[in-house]
Amino acid sequence: MSSRVYGIIALKGGVGKTTVVENLGATFVKDFQKKVLVVDANFSTPHLGLHIGMINPTHTLHSVLNGEYPVYDAIYQHDLGFHIIPGKLSSPPTNVKILKDKIEPLREIYDVILIDSSPSLDKEMLATMLASDELLVVSSPDYPTLSSTIHAVNLAKQQNAPIRGIILNKVRNKRFEISSRDVAKASEVKVLASLPENIKVLSSLSVMTPVVVKYPSQDVSKAYRDLASSLLDIPKKKSRFSKIKERLKKKEVEEGD
Repeated sequence: MSSRVYGIIALKGGVGKTTVVENLGATFVKDFQKKVLVVDANFSTPHLGLHIGMINPTHTLHSVLNGEYPVYDAIYQHDLGFHIIPGKLSSPPTNVKILKDKIEPLREIYDVILIDSSPSLDKEMLATMLASDELLVVSSPDYPTLSSTIHAVNLAKQQNAPIRGIILNKVRNKRFEISSRDVAKASEVKVLASLPENIKVLSSLSVMTPVVVKYPSQDVSKAYRDLASSLLDIPKKKSRFSKIKERLKKKEVEEGD
């Protein structure tokens, strides 16, 4: 697999976009042994570092884009194995237009680069779109968020930015929620994963650790592994039950002949 840059976008706060970034990054390293870089390109409200225990980094993406030092100086290695370029909490005016130029040489180092985008329809999100090979759109299964999601999808299409698919987050499997099929139909974009609502996600956030690391056996952690596997184009392993069904079907065909 060649190096891939995924931009993770959302137009509505509270859908868990940054949580998706940190957990995907950790999953790629822990379960698939990939070299991973996560980038906090949410320039106005950069919180990715806070999610993983990086409170006040000295070198940040903001300073890199403003020409204060090379991009390599802003890369930190996390204890979980992935690398991160954090943002500056008290964010100064930043030349976001050159994000793509700064990311490009890093392709030679990493298998996967995840960019956490701004949740606003502005030049910050556009910078992520232009720097990415494909976009992952994070949404939740409700009508207000779906409306914002469709808006983000349309903007990406206007910019000719390839969309890999939608990630539905905080799914409760209740009748009042919009189904993944209806989300895909309304947005005309494939739904890649439905990540279940799980209180362990908040518990993990309180100790600044991805849920896939803190609680690897939870349903949401398994959903992250399946999502990472699909993004790496690794065929999903068939369950024992599905294999038995295939054998029975094959036997029926043979007996019919």
